Amino acid sequence: MDKTSALYKTYLQILREELIPAMGCTEPIAIAYAAAKAREVLGRLPGAVWLGVSSNIIKNVKSVIVPNTGGMKGIEAAAAAGIVGGQAEKALEVISEVTDEQKAGMRRFLADTPIQVEAVDNGQIFDIIVRLTAGAETASVRIAQYHTNIVRIEKNGAVLLDKPLEEAPPACGHEGGAPTEDGLAGRELLTIADILDFADSCELADIRPVLDTQIQYNTLIAEEGLLGDYGANIGSTMLKFYGDDVRNRAIAKAAAGSDARMSGCELPVVINSGSGNQGITVSVPVIEYAKALAAPKERLYRALAVSNLIAIHEKSGIGRLSAYCGAVSAGCAAGCGIAYLQGADYKAIAHTLVNSLAIVSGIICDGAKPSCAAKIASSVEAGIMGYHMYLNGQQFRAGDGIVTKGVENTIRNVSQLGREGMRQTDREIVKIMLQDEGGRV
Repeated sequence: MDKTSALYKTYLQILREELIPAMGCTEPIAIAYAAAKAREVLGRLPGAVWLGVSSNIIKNVKSVIVPNTGGMKGIEAAAAAGIVGGQAEKALEVISEVTDEQKAGMRRFLADTPIQVEAVDNGQIFDIIVRLTAGAETASVRIAQYHTNIVRIEKNGAVLLDKPLEEAPPACGHEGGAPTEDGLAGRELLTIADILDFADSCELADIRPVLDTQIQYNTLIAEEGLLGDYGANIGSTMLKFYGDDVRNRAIAKAAAGSDARMSGCELPVVINSGSGNQGITVSVPVIEYAKALAAPKERLYRALAVSNLIAIHEKSGIGRLSAYCGAVSAGCAAGCGIAYLQGADYKAIAHTLVNSLAIVSGIICDGAKPSCAAKIASSVEAGIMGYHMYLNGQQFRAGDGIVTKGVENTIRNVSQLGREGMRQTDREIVKIMLQDEGGRV
């Protein structure tokens, strides 16, 4: 790929936008970020808090522990963490530096301050509004479309920032189109062929900074997940009962990173497509295979470029949040990265992706929680199986369910499934999850 071309620069920008550090599950952290920014605008602790969140935010915040809070869960806890201990300038690492005094302050704040949470539907799947009140003063911040996209700020009724949100244009040959994400590089330019061209030809100096951080952070949390007692301990269970060959280590370590992350581990990760679980899934198995194969570091960098960009490509047509489990996209992409490490060409990687998507595209997302680690294990296993099927001369063919001729066409089918077909599924998932809470948000 021509390194002076607009396409090359776009692919680099996509990696830089997507592969960013975050501490904690990214939806509660986005709430904490919005709350910290609102507190900054207000200039003091509020006496009352109102939160408006879309249903997918409810789903992804309800059951996951917010790090640096002493084990607290939920929307209110995430907001309190941002208000009391957050540093808005750190974005998705907003609560990465919290003192014991601030943790105690969060609990006092929750006990003493009225916090009202409402489900809102403003036409955005990803939507967070935080409104703070202190006496006669007010401040509000809205984040929409993706985790760091502040689109509106108000103080005492005066609008300090207002970014119009555009409607999503038709895309991928289907009605409805992919979700628009204003201000981000063009994900619609991603194709499997161009991703491989980019990975083969890119200057390592251009991609090394973001990938070095991904390797360091995501390896550390995966190792912590195996050492500690987190969630349902899917990673250590995998190793205990299925052996420690490279395949099982790759699956187990990815799952272990999620074990730790979903249970409040206070280590950062480098995310992918707005998700820490997806960032772990798309990278850790590739890193583990590179170690076992004694692959040169250069080959690992290029394989990670493949896995990261393929995951982003898959997710761009689905959207940040959906009833379609994001671990599927990441696990299948990891299979492609593992194949690339071993010399796979376009044909092999295209078959790997289609085979693996045919296996696990039915996994639902019912929010962030410990069982995400098990879904990651299944998805990485499918990614590896997809490659091994190709090596064995086997494939799923056009007409086998959602599989159709051509990898890009199959990706479009999966996008349509996740974006359009699973909307009602999403609503039912949220309804079921709230039944346990007596209908409370």
